[in-house]
Amino acid sequence: MNDIYLIAKTDNGLTQEEIKTALLESLEGRSLKKVLILPPDFTRFHSNAGYITNVYYHTLDDAGVQVDILPALGTHVRMTEEQWKAMFGDVPYDRMIVHNWRTDVVKLGEIPADFISDITEGLWTEPVSAEVNRLVMDESYDLIISPGQVVPHEVIGMANHAKNLFVGVGGSEMINSSHMVGAVYGMERMMGKDHTPVRRMFDYGMEHFLKDRPIMFVLTVTTAPGGNIHTHGVFIGEGRECLTHAVKLAQEKNIDFVEHGLKKCVVYLDPGEFKSTWLGNKAVYRTRMAMADGGELIILAPGVERFGEDDKVDELIRKYGYRGRLHTLEEFRKPENADLRENMGAAAHLIHGSSDGRFSITYAVKDITQDEISSVGFNAADYDETAKKYNPDKLKYGYNTVDGEEIYFIPNPALGLWINREKFEG
Repeated sequence: MNDIYLIAKTDNGLTQEEIKTALLESLEGRSLKKVLILPPDFTRFHSNAGYITNVYYHTLDDAGVQVDILPALGTHVRMTEEQWKAMFGDVPYDRMIVHNWRTDVVKLGEIPADFISDITEGLWTEPVSAEVNRLVMDESYDLIISPGQVVPHEVIGMANHAKNLFVGVGGSEMINSSHMVGAVYGMERMMGKDHTPVRRMFDYGMEHFLKDRPIMFVLTVTTAPGGNIHTHGVFIGEGRECLTHAVKLAQEKNIDFVEHGLKKCVVYLDPGEFKSTWLGNKAVYRTRMAMADGGELIILAPGVERFGEDDKVDELIRKYGYRGRLHTLEEFRKPENADLRENMGAAAHLIHGSSDGRFSITYAVKDITQDEISSVGFNAADYDETAKKYNPDKLKYGYNTVDGEEIYFIPNPALGLWINREKFEG
């Protein structure tokens, strides 16, 4: 097929009909009997991949094609039926196959140590196994559709494309190693950029291990002002070029520059989307390049009820805490801490979630105790009391004045990246 690039002419974004027309065009000329769709899970609700999956499902199902849907969970928990309906509409819940990142994968090969060392400037020197869910390699599928959003990301620079495969439906070694490579190399060197070390790892995996699989990427660039999804672009292709074009648009739509370092930033986490600090720490990742030294980040987290998305990761976060890059690396290297070394993704997450003391991080919570929040290295506050002062229903996106103090309010950290222009240009 020829690649399809559809870019909205106005800030309102593409209409559903425009998107549907492009999706139908992507299927023209194909003789299909069995298709696998790999959409993101509910944590990427604003990707508009729900609508895209719905269109593909009904179009193919009506044509007598068997359609299986394997959400790209990564290490996240399975989608509930309520989340499924909210995201995918009337697609039957029993079409869902649940990915298990620990047990459902096959090893495709190894990304060699010398390549890893070269792309990380010698900061990581071990080979990395490339793994994916075994269904991706099932030759009974005539087509594998991988929809999802290209958006700034703390581990890879810009999310999606091959990440949806090697992390979304990938295995423990690739997930752990890629996260650790990103943490050691430095997220502030990568966020918002394309050809990062982690991206180059995934590009290597695509080129060497998946080039013969019938994978079609359907990449979106979206924003969600007021919670309403605006799809600014859809990029469909079977190679890498669709990602290159999507990245350029996402850099334009999803990176916001602030004119000076933020002394106080308030971020709201929608309780339907953010149940853990594993996800909620996007408030830290996406604002850290905008925060002033000595600043304060307040995270309004009414739905956060745990730390990890699974019990093992939750246990590790409780044990080691968010205590800075050097401290975490020191714990990682201790012979007695095999549990942390065996879960490098968790170790990387602990590094990502700390400000290294450069600014303070306060979680305002209601469904987890303040003592628990404090025990992992964050400051803690009562949600109702904090939200009374910084009311997310009354604050507008961007700069606000509260009790004579300037604050910067972000209603959803997952859809952007904020950078201090002074520091960036300096």
